[in-house]
Amino acid sequence: MKILVTGGAGFIGSHVVDAYITAGHEVAVLDNMSTGREENVNSSARVHRADVRDLAQVQAAIAAFRPELVNHHAAQSEVPRSVADPGYDAQVNVVGGLNVLRAAVDNSVRKVIFSSTGGALYGEPDVVPADEDHPIRPLSPYGTGKFAFEQYLATFQRTFGVTFTTLRYANIYGARQDFAAEEGRVVAIFASRMIEGKPVTIDGDGNQSRDMLHVGDVATANLAALERGDGGTYHVSSGTSRGSARRARATCTGSRSTTRAPPSTSDGARRSSSRRACA
Repeated sequence: MKILVTGGAGFIGSHVVDAYITAGHEVAVLDNMSTGREENVNSSARVHRADVRDLAQVQAAIAAFRPELVNHHAAQSEVPRSVADPGYDAQVNVVGGLNVLRAAVDNSVRKVIFSSTGGALYGEPDVVPADEDHPIRPLSPYGTGKFAFEQYLATFQRTFGVTFTTLRYANIYGARQDFAAEEGRVVAIFASRMIEGKPVTIDGDGNQSRDMLHVGDVATANLAALERGDGGTYHVSSGTSRGSARRARATCTGSRSTTRAPPSTSDGARRSSSRRACA
């Protein structure tokens, strides 16, 4: 199968590309390299350097490769940035996604697989773990934008006949993760600081919990979605959660750790994240 992966030079997208190529598929990557890295890209994949916000660039890349399926991982993925600049978040995650969808329809793409979010959709969940039918009430523009694009996928399926599978990810960790980033990369941050002999800073009381999943399991889910799950939305998660302090202890022993007082509730970036997240 011919598959185009947007964001295929990024942390998760590059692992998806590897899995598709290992399975024998022909793969192209569309990425503007703003956060992705060329060294992440499998040497067997074609690379189209393009920005999803530019419809002409997206149209040209998809028309040149003519994929049967598009896997859409390109995104603005930082919750705090979405709070600070919701317009930029929407330009990338909503308008950029619509550009990909429009180009897919124009070039007879059969299906779109979309990497959505589990943790940013449900606010403070009523139950843990939450299932796919939990009420949607995002605390951040990031979560709102991801859910908006889920709705566009359903609309495009009804109107244009291009099918989709939505995969709502837990918090993902693994190789190629950006150690410098502060949002959603807690395992990488803890590990990098421990390797350097630096103290680990834990916000609040350390009991904030997240569902953590290895990136290899995400790649496996994207393989399964090639032929299954049409029209469906699925959590890609472990179904269990760990607190920050417990994750720090599990990552490594023998390092110093610091527990910081809970941040002020006036901090919008912090209030945009739930205390518990497990899907």
